[in-house]
Order: sequence, then structure tokens, then C-alpha cells
Amino acid sequence: MTAKTRSHWKEYGTALCVIFFLVPATLITATAGTCYGWPSPTLPYLKSSESSIPTTEDEGSWIVSIMILCSALTPIPSAYLADRFGRKTTLLIGAIPFILGWVLVIAAKSVAYLYVARMFSGLGYGIVYTVAPMYTGEIATNEVRGALSTLITLLNKVGILGQYCIGPFVSMRTLAGINLILPITFVITFIFLPESPYYYLKFERSERAENSLRRLRTGDIRLELKNIEVSVQEDMKNKGTWCDLISEATNRKALWISLGVFTIQQLCGSAAVVAYAQEIFASTETKIQPYQESIILGCVQVATCCLSVVLVDRLGRKPLLLLSALGVGLMNGALGTYFYFENTNKSSVTPLFWLPIAALLIYIVCYAIGLSTVPYVIISEMFPTNVKLYASCVAHIYTGVCMFAVQKLFQVVKDLCGIYTVFWGFSAFSILGLVFMLAVLPETKGKSFVSIQAQLRRDVARDNARKLMTVEY
Repeated sequence: MTAKTRSHWKEYGTALCVIFFLVPATLITATAGTCYGWPSPTLPYLKSSESSIPTTEDEGSWIVSIMILCSALTPIPSAYLADRFGRKTTLLIGAIPFILGWVLVIAAKSVAYLYVARMFSGLGYGIVYTVAPMYTGEIATNEVRGALSTLITLLNKVGILGQYCIGPFVSMRTLAGINLILPITFVITFIFLPESPYYYLKFERSERAENSLRRLRTGDIRLELKNIEVSVQEDMKNKGTWCDLISEATNRKALWISLGVFTIQQLCGSAAVVAYAQEIFASTETKIQPYQESIILGCVQVATCCLSVVLVDRLGRKPLLLLSALGVGLMNGALGTYFYFENTNKSSVTPLFWLPIAALLIYIVCYAIGLSTVPYVIISEMFPTNVKLYASCVAHIYTGVCMFAVQKLFQVVKDLCGIYTVFWGFSAFSILGLVFMLAVLPETKGKSFVSIQAQLRRDVARDNARKLMTVEY
């Protein structure tokens, strides 16, 4: 066996070892997906005459949206816990709110129980999406980090699909009981996994870091351990603060661009489409059952969630985001127009019964290849290491507030102005987002962190020069 072949087998063995550890770790993101997708099959039952917990339209919108609102409360505490007590411990803590949430759904006797259950789920959701990417990135090798990080997105979509597939055929409490299996399984399996070696080295626990890395790798780990140690020491030397996000011009520009992209991600309506999928389909005249259309939608979502990972390093970040925004904008416009004519002149759209499902499937594909995942790549690349965690926390909180607004206002605007107004609004925001990204978003494909920061500095200098010229004139 040649040295090159041995090297390939070593990398292959290491990748398998990391996957073995990452699969239990990402079970918690599947749990987050079940919480996210749960309202779609459950709300029609809760609002029906057969419901054991009678629920109004307004109460239903709170059941959907209150989870995301509460998820915005936990990123900062989660980041502190992850640095103080470890990534593994924090993720195990994150499973507790999920368990409590599903237990409360099983025991629910009124809408108030469901509110509290969704609050707990939101707290868990915020912890998971703050700490899981950190843990995943730190235990994966450089060669497979990008690909393995997609497991977080993939398992989330699988959790949503599970709700679409199981929810219509079982009772609300049975579905909650099935969902309860996931966080319990996560705790049982994840408790045996190693802590991140980065965390141990941060507190100068070299022996524990070595043992952790040895469990995660095959072959000689000395060089990688030394590289991790140098990286941690560099990070500790250049430790940033919350104020650095605002006080430094390049960070301000990166934050403005990143939050702009996340705004487009949420205001294109994805959160409402996923949560209200079955109700949206129920308002159409298609010949397929609403739950069947939701299942098709979920399958397409799972099938395409990894597509952007394949394309992102080939086509670039900016082209994918522009294509994604254009696609979701056009599909939202098509849906709004369809629902408008269905409301005003139903016979005119009867031959187009296929349009809503087709438009939503294209919407999901367009959303998945860009807006679903690339914003997280943008925020990971545009900030220096010493403030990246702070920027991530701000982005999670901001995204949670935007997502809450979309999910809550979907029902309100739909009842007041019609569902077509909602989709026309989503379309307008998508097209405005397209213009925004075309104007200000830099391309970071194939660039090092150093060159990205240099480009931001040049952009800031150019902006300042323009302002100075404007003042002089």
C-alpha cells in the first residue's frame, strides 16, 4: 500500500469516526425540526369542532409564533454556558426544555398548556442553534467540516418532514409522545460523546483535550492538537467584546450586511410557509389532500437542503442568494395572484388548480439553494474570530424576532386583508432584498478570512470617501 493510499484511508477512517459522533449530536437539531413543523398538522385539528382543546385563529397564531419569540431569549446565555461549562454540557441542558415541552403537550388541558409547552420548545431551539454549529465545527476535520455541518440543516428538515408524514394520522398527544423519543434518545447517546478539544484547551486542560481528540480521530493527532492549541491561544490573545461589533467600522459594515441578508431570509415568508403549510394547501382547490401536499413539500425540502452546499463553492455565495431571492419573489407573486383571483373570480383559476403546489415546490427549491443556508455561511466568513460568536448571537436574536413577526402576522394579515396580500408582501420584500444584495453584498467565495477583512476595509474607506465628497459639494 502506497503512502498516498494510506493517507486516503486515514482521512476516510477519520471522516467515519467524526460522522459516528456527529449523528447523535445532530439528533437534537432533528428535535428542533419537530417543534418547528409540529403546528402544520396540529393546527387544523385544534381549530376543528372535534378538538379537545378549542382554539381560535388568534390563539393558533400564538401557538405557532411564541416558540420562535422565546428562542430569541437564549443565544446570549447559551454562548456564556458553552464557554463556561462546555459545548457538550450546554447541549445536554438544551434537551431539557424540549422534553418538558412535549410532556406538557401530552398533558395539555387548555391552550395555556400549549403556550407554555411552546415556550419551553423555543428556549431549547435557541440553545441548539447557538451551540450545535459551534460543537460540530470544533470536532470535525478541515476536510469534512463544510459537508458535515450540513447535517444540522438536514436533520432539522427531516424533523419537519416527520411531522408532515406522521401528524395527519395520529392524535396530537400521540405525535407529542413520538417526538419525545428524540430528545430522550439524544441525551442517552450524546452523554457518552467527547467534549470539544477547543473547550479543554481554552482552560489549559491539555490531557483532556488530547483524550477527546484521540476519540475523534484515527492515527497521529499531535500535529492537529498543536494547531488547535495555537488557534485557541491566538483567539484568547485577541479576545473581542460586544462593543467591537459597533466600534469598528468593518464590523459595523459586516453586521449591517449580515442582518440585511437575514431580514430577506425571514421576510420572504419561509417561516409561515413551513408552519402553516397544511392550512395554506387547505385553502386551495387542488385534487390532492392538504396533508399529502405537505408531505411532498417536506420531501422536496429534505432533498434540496444539501444542494446549496454543493453549489456554494462552485457558483459563489452572491449568485446563489440572488437566484434564491428572485425565485422566491416570483413564486410568492404567483401565489398571491392565484389567491386573489380565487377570491374575486374563482372560475378563472379553476384550470390552474395545480399552480399552488407547483409554485410552493419551486419556492422551497429556490429557498433551499440560497436563503436557507448561505446567510449562515456569510456570517461565519465576514467577521473576525474574536467577535464571530457575538455576531452569531445578535443574528440569532434578530432572526428570532423577525421569524416571530412573520409567523404571528401571517394569520392577522390573512384574516384582515386576505391571504393574497400576505404573499404579495412576501414577494415585495424578496425583490427589495434582491436589489439590496445586488448593491452591497460582497462575494466571499474562495477568499481567506484575511482577504475578506481587507475587502471590507476597502469598502469602508470607499464609503467614507463618498461621504466626504458629498459633504464638500
